[in-house]
Amino acid sequence: MSHDLQLQPDGRLRHLLTLEGLPAATITGLLDAAEALRPHAHRGTALRDRLAGRSLCTLFFETSTRTRSSFQLAATRLGMDVLNFDLATSSTKKGESALDTLRTLEAMGVDSFVIRHADNGAVAALAAGAAPGTRIINAGDGRSAHPTQGLLDMLTLRQHKGADFSRLAVLIAGDLKHSRVARSDLHALRALGCGEIRVCGPANLLPGDDVLQGCRVFHDFDQAVAGVDAAIMLRLQRERMDEGLVPSLEGYYKDYGLSPARLALAKPDAIVMHPGPMNRGVEIDGGVADGPQSVILQQVANGLPMRMAVIAALMG
Repeated sequence: MSHDLQLQPDGRLRHLLTLEGLPAATITGLLDAAEALRPHAHRGTALRDRLAGRSLCTLFFETSTRTRSSFQLAATRLGMDVLNFDLATSSTKKGESALDTLRTLEAMGVDSFVIRHADNGAVAALAAGAAPGTRIINAGDGRSAHPTQGLLDMLTLRQHKGADFSRLAVLIAGDLKHSRVARSDLHALRALGCGEIRVCGPANLLPGDDVLQGCRVFHDFDQAVAGVDAAIMLRLQRERMDEGLVPSLEGYYKDYGLSPARLALAKPDAIVMHPGPMNRGVEIDGGVADGPQSVILQQVANGLPMRMAVIAALMG
């Protein structure tokens, strides 16, 4: 459903719900646009007339720091009026459905929404019920997708390793089973023709084969990281311990944490990535996170031009 919803008949984006099935040319076009917007992303008012008079609502049914703040700034840089939906004080607490909330805001003239929701497919369902002129961006739904994170990760990779992804070996490690970021990264890496996609994690934290199609699956982290160009580390969600999926945080770090010794097995110019928030000493050593090969803060910085590019593409 997401694929049919998000593209217009002429191939342009109507919504951004997932990177799955998105043409490589569309992804590359968004990356190019973000690169062009970088000089305007973090300062200046040169683009304040670009989307003046248009409005964007951050409709978050889950908490967020990086993604929400990034979208707010991105829309402001483009001159949009930004409305922040506060779940704690909203009518959803009185039983109003998410779709009724969306339609209420549409009636006030809001024409674009950035939506985060705990349920798989919830954002696509809202897009299906939205007015024809409304534009919707998925800021993370369940464990399904987080497309702008996938895009900013590709932008960061491209800045360091060049546009030819076919030469790269990229590792995604950790709790892939519950990670929407991992899914979007996998969709993007496949679309861009990544030479070798490796995944590594405990067997009970890896998703089914359909998600890992075309990937090399490792359970030994030393083997997985050997010779890679980039390591994308995923947060271990601590509730996995309560569920009994991880025996101990110390044991997890011993087997699957990115330590300085493990990083030394990768290529000398390998980069380290993490979507945040990080658990230092669990999936990544603090020295590695702050070290010279880490591009984690650059990922955060790239979120702004990348999200500006997505908003601009959807709003025409």
